Amino acid sequence: MSAPERDPLAPLNVTTARNIEPGEQKLDVDVVIVGSGAGGSVAAYELAAAGRSVALLEAGPYVPSSEFTEKYPEMMELLYQDRGAQTNTTGDVVVLQGKCLGGSTVVNAAVAFRTPDHILEHWHDDFGLSDMTPETLDPYFSQVEGRLGIHENLPHEISLNSQLLVDGCNNLGFSSKPVSRNIRNCALSGFCIAGCASDRKQSMLVTYIPWAIEAGAQVFCDTRATEILVSGNRANGVRARTVDPKTGQTVATLTVNSKVVILAGGAVQTPLLLLQNGLANSSGMVGKNFACHPSLGILAEFPREINGWRGATVGTYCDEFEHPDKGGYIFEGAMTGADFMALFSPGIGDAHIRYMTNLKNTAGMISLIHDRNVGEVRLTEDGGKEIHYGIAVEDLPTIRDCLRDGARIFFAAGATRVIVPSYEPIMIESVDQIDAVVDRLTLAPLTMHYTSYHPQGTCRMGSDPANSVVQPTGETHDVDGLFIADASLFPTSIMVNPQVTVYTLATLIAEKINNRAAELFGAN
Repeated sequence: MSAPERDPLAPLNVTTARNIEPGEQKLDVDVVIVGSGAGGSVAAYELAAAGRSVALLEAGPYVPSSEFTEKYPEMMELLYQDRGAQTNTTGDVVVLQGKCLGGSTVVNAAVAFRTPDHILEHWHDDFGLSDMTPETLDPYFSQVEGRLGIHENLPHEISLNSQLLVDGCNNLGFSSKPVSRNIRNCALSGFCIAGCASDRKQSMLVTYIPWAIEAGAQVFCDTRATEILVSGNRANGVRARTVDPKTGQTVATLTVNSKVVILAGGAVQTPLLLLQNGLANSSGMVGKNFACHPSLGILAEFPREINGWRGATVGTYCDEFEHPDKGGYIFEGAMTGADFMALFSPGIGDAHIRYMTNLKNTAGMISLIHDRNVGEVRLTEDGGKEIHYGIAVEDLPTIRDCLRDGARIFFAAGATRVIVPSYEPIMIESVDQIDAVVDRLTLAPLTMHYTSYHPQGTCRMGSDPANSVVQPTGETHDVDGLFIADASLFPTSIMVNPQVTVYTLATLIAEKINNRAAELFGAN
């Protein structure tokens, strides 16, 4: 079924803390979905379009694009989980997630990779995911790509910042390519991670959520699920609280009775909800196997103006080292506005002033690594969360190789010096210094500026209930009618930006649910 057309400027018919009827509310639907990001929104549309009654619950606010100010501090407070300050327990990895209608799709950089073939092969061979082959998934990938306008960046969409990554790779004989993005007629303003004010980015806020509403889905924002209702061994609904985001006071309680429950809150929130309810954890794997692509932003100064914040946030990438046999990491040409880049200053006082003064001559790239699933999301005794994650010892050589190769690429593109993404101000002044400087780095906690844009893996999908949480169908091993459709499903890190993988898995899972309509819903 093709996606419906709609007026992009029309406000969405969404229930929020402002307009919900106070008190206890009850709702009966076929499917209740927790989380409105890449997985939840796709599932909501696919199921509603097939005639199912759907309720979509989002803990964050409904923020239309007309309210995106393009000021990073403001937008991080408004659109991000923990106001952009979510970290691991040691505080050295910032874990960025969207917390708003549309989830992280609203604040990501629009980068759209298919799952690498070698990752799918690993999932197929080692986790029993027989549907996870490039051939089987190709029509699902293609459908998502068509609906979201995913295309390889054209020359005019590649900024000078991203072109420098290509230039350096060409001079070293490394492979590089334009990035694909879910963008239509990009305004090239560079504010992707602060929300696209012109609605050019095809996030869930402007695509699958409106389409789901048009198909009959009911959407509730400011509404946090607190309890998964289970009768016998079957999930049959969710209880939630609608909270005024300004006062923190509960405005209404909502009980949604359903025949299917889908969790799509992301790789941090989904396992927390399961742990809070003591469900789907006979394997002991809920919350385990956390990975996050710990990213280092490598900056370099050039003898000319770059103005790297202009144009597409991410334009190109280097895939020379993508396969694990060649390193297991990629580089993306990426940079954002000065108010965000100030966070990565290599010092204070005079060092900070110099850095900001030279920012117009500075180019940036980020590295993503195929990290090991060594982390864990835990529920604290008081109902809070802890993200236990440290860089695995086995991944430290990969981090060093990333720094070496990133510096080599920038010097090959004409950089005069490279800024190491460390808390201590460290510069590499020439190619000859690269090895000596990188070898001296301890890479200990709280020494490097790590950022994660891609938490994943905490409700692993697999055919063996002893070492996974979710069946290949998306349904949990332990609880009938309880499905998961977000990045927590990933059996391993995928190394690339995960949104297309989540869209595709959610499409596949929704199809499997629709194919079981008679069993799950009593439909013909």
